Amino acid sequence: MKQAGFPLGILLLFWVSYVTDFSLVLLIKGGALSGTDTYQSLVNKTFGFPGYILLSVLQFLYPFIAMISYNIIAGDTLSKVFQRIPGVDPENVFIGRHFIIGLSTVTFTLPLSLYRNIAKLGKVSLISTGLTTLILGIVMARAISLGPHIPKTEDAWVFAKPNAIQAVGVMSFAFICHHNSFLVYSSLEEPTVAKWSRLIHMSIVISVFICIFFATCGYLTFTGFTQGDLFENYCRNDDLVTFGRFCYGVTVILTYPMECFVTREVIANVFFGGNLSSVFHIVVTVMVITVATLVSLLIDCLGIVLELNGVLCATPLIFIIPSACYLKLSEEPRTHSDKIMSYVMLPIGAAVMVFGFVMAITNPQDCTHGQEMFYCFPDNFSLTNTSESHIQQTTQLSILNISIFQ
Repeated sequence: MKQAGFPLGILLLFWVSYVTDFSLVLLIKGGALSGTDTYQSLVNKTFGFPGYILLSVLQFLYPFIAMISYNIIAGDTLSKVFQRIPGVDPENVFIGRHFIIGLSTVTFTLPLSLYRNIAKLGKVSLISTGLTTLILGIVMARAISLGPHIPKTEDAWVFAKPNAIQAVGVMSFAFICHHNSFLVYSSLEEPTVAKWSRLIHMSIVISVFICIFFATCGYLTFTGFTQGDLFENYCRNDDLVTFGRFCYGVTVILTYPMECFVTREVIANVFFGGNLSSVFHIVVTVMVITVATLVSLLIDCLGIVLELNGVLCATPLIFIIPSACYLKLSEEPRTHSDKIMSYVMLPIGAAVMVFGFVMAITNPQDCTHGQEMFYCFPDNFSLTNTSESHIQQTTQLSILNISIFQ
């Protein structure tokens, strides 16, 4: 919303969700037309070995970079949670983001990622979905209680902003699940295109409304001060948000194995003929997670990670490749609705990739990782036990800080 402009951002969110829905169904239709059961084999049959290699690189990079972003989120959010424990020194190395990333990797994400069957993560995904609902409730509550006390930026309500293409990249990152679509499709009981279509329509509708509520409540609260990681905007002494941070950290830790499954499958298909022995299954999993963990320890700004992964990996996986495969495989007339939509998606996807990458490099998001926002000073007030007069006084001081900040 911050990058696109709030009104245009809402419209783009609906548009990206519709394109995602369409391309997810198109992808499985392409698999049915070609008699293939993986994304890689579909592209290999459609475009040969060069297309297979290109897709394999994209299909590995997207979940791999997602794993890095999940580690960054876990480290950022859970470190602030542990700092709120009474008597704990905020500078203690055992509650620092580096230690938390390492600990969560060893105790949770690595053991969960060692499963061979993705269906076993069903209960974990259910817990993650429930926690997402709790987090949304907290963000909505703070939009009501905190939002009126944070000054709005001058360009908060303009219809569109120049960085809208970067916003499409972030939205693509949010919605994409094409890289593990065939894994999920094969886990269905009696999988059919019709059953998959119903599942996708329902999932996308739920997802887009959750995203809209998150985006709207977050942006209405912080407008132009919104960070790439929304929880970086809240003050550290807000106990309700601290609980939200805990739920958020747990959610991304539980989502992490889904991405690891895909990276391992790509490696298995490219280098091991699609099958990994028990030993190589463990070795590949440990190597992928180790590298992702080391990279996430070196990077602490989430916004640029989301943008680049969105425009370089998510965009071709959503817009370009499913459309190109369907156009080559389908014998429907050119006037068929699926083909018309595919012809439209190809140039749009290419434009988002090129311009999105250039803008992400030349106009990177500001990142205030680990810093308290200016409106949290000088008193770092807590809305859970603060008088109205104190809030007014702190707001006046915050407005003074804005003039200094600008």
